[in-house]
Amino acid sequence: MTALFFYLFSSVAVASAFMVIASRNPVHSVLYLILAFVNAAGLFLLLGAEFLAMILVVVYVGAVAVLFLFVVMMLDVDFAELRQGFLQYLPIGGLVALIFLVELVLVVSTWAISPEALQVSIVANPPAEALTNTEAIGRVLYTRYALFFQGAGLVLLVAMIGAIVLTLRDRPGVRRQNISVQNARDPKEAVSLQSVPSRQGLPESVS
Repeated sequence: MTALFFYLFSSVAVASAFMVIASRNPVHSVLYLILAFVNAAGLFLLLGAEFLAMILVVVYVGAVAVLFLFVVMMLDVDFAELRQGFLQYLPIGGLVALIFLVELVLVVSTWAISPEALQVSIVANPPAEALTNTEAIGRVLYTRYALFFQGAGLVLLVAMIGAIVLTLRDRPGVRRQNISVQNARDPKEAVSLQSVPSRQGLPESVS
């Protein structure tokens, strides 16, 4: 059954990954990407890495892929215009794809020829066998690598603040809220009572 589920998840993941780049509709590409993420999460479950499977579904499917879907559906992007320079960047893309292919071949050949070269030794405090994968990662992350974890959080905070500063624009002519001026207003200045004659309306100075 394990081999059956492995071939099922892997074949669907490869097919959906191919459809991500082959589909003409960008919405369909995002949906195929979500399908690829779900099948990859199933492969992680077969490997016993339930934490990675959960992160893949919650973070990538629940946030990143859905965000891509909403952006593609909300923005009126002219994809035909974007594809016009495809042949211009084809040599660079082919070179990058060739580099990735060489790296994958080296990794697979190293694993097949010398499996012991990829074994990573745990330096201190190996997790007990009774612990789950998620609990073991949490213990290592919040004890031995707590400082690096907080540093990564600070880097993400600085990146978020930088994105807000870069996208925040001061547009002239736009009314903005001034809290101090609103709090200092007197009720008599904020509200004025007018006696409007019948069928005459307000004078232009009041309106």
